Amino acid sequence: MTTIGVIVGALVAASLAGWLLTRRSGTVREVRASGAGAAGPDVADLGLSTTGPTVVHFSAPWCGPCDRVRRVVDQVCRDLGPPGSPVAHVEIDLDANPGAARRFSVLSLPTTLIFDGDGRQRYRTSGVPRAADLRSALEPLLA
Repeated sequence: MTTIGVIVGALVAASLAGWLLTRRSGTVREVRASGAGAAGPDVADLGLSTTGPTVVHFSAPWCGPCDRVRRVVDQVCRDLGPPGSPVAHVEIDLDANPGAARRFSVLSLPTTLIFDGDGRQRYRTSGVPRAADLRSALEPLLA
């Protein structure tokens, strides 16, 4: 009987720890600006749009959830405008460009960043974002 109690206790503790670690996964959070008008880490090589917001997501060929992020971001970009719309989408392979991942403190995949037209990082999410949350973050940047 004691063994079953220990196993149940361990499962409950592991479930609670997993929930605590992933409860913010996919939540789009605003990034605080480090300085007035500052673009933050060097973003010149990311291929950001200068005419509107850019969604940058870090992925890798071995990352399963990264495909879902790609589909969500593509759908939101299509919803917000026709092809060539003011919302750009850039995907960065973590394995091919680890320096960019270090600059933006990407510690897990998928990680998605949203930049405004001036190259300032405005939002960040780890995990697969909901389309509605992504749209809500992008719409004010289009004005």
